[in-house]
Amino acid sequence: MKQCTHADALPLPEPGPLSDTCLECLATGTHPVQLRLCLTCGHVGCCDSSPKRHATEHYKDSGHPIMRTFEPGEAWRWCFVDHVLV
Repeated sequence: MKQCTHADALPLPEPGPLSDTCLECLATGTHPVQLRLCLTCGHVGCCDSSPKRHATEHYKDSGHPIMRTFEPGEAWRWCFVDHVLV
């Protein structure tokens, strides 16, 4: 099973969210399906089921490797680089 090679480098404590929703969606008038939180900087972006996929765009622009779900009752994390749940 493939392991994430980036989780050990995450800041502690986890960064707080910079917003309550995807600000890029607000700016473009689109609706986020679900939200994701960057575990490097706290950016909140929409998921890949959303029209603009802003969480993935944030990873591509920033190189920040791991995000977690920002949905109530969920706790999973995803490493964009290693393509694994963390």
